Amino acid sequence: MEVKNSVIPTKAQMEGFLEGDIESPIVMVNLLKFKENAEYEDGRETNLSGREAYAIYGKEVMAHLNKVGGSFVFSGSINRLMLGEVEELWDAVAIARYPSRKAMLQMMMDPAYQESEKHRSAGLKGQLNIETKEGNL
Repeated sequence: MEVKNSVIPTKAQMEGFLEGDIESPIVMVNLLKFKENAEYEDGRETNLSGREAYAIYGKEVMAHLNKVGGSFVFSGSINRLMLGEVEELWDAVAIARYPSRKAMLQMMMDPAYQESEKHRSAGLKGQLNIETKEGNL
């Protein structure tokens, strides 16, 4: 299995996100890999680490989640791999609940969220963003 971290979804991933059931609740599991030093697209000088820049985003995203009816579920540092194998571990995991894909898209399109997202992009080397639906196994 090949694992490829990314910061922005591919065109196919975004198209799939907009298809099918966009009204049911989803839970997003985010596996995060941070840059050693934050790098802002606008070239601003910063002494922040990638983790510190992402932490700014993490604090700000709480209000954005609430605005669309979403909620923060969990975050934590990844300590070790208990089962399976990967070449490199992620640094952290964050889980958020959304009332729907439609609500998540609404949040992502909000100019205030896009301003906060600059910290996310500055801090992340890459991530896996896994969409899940609650239910029985």
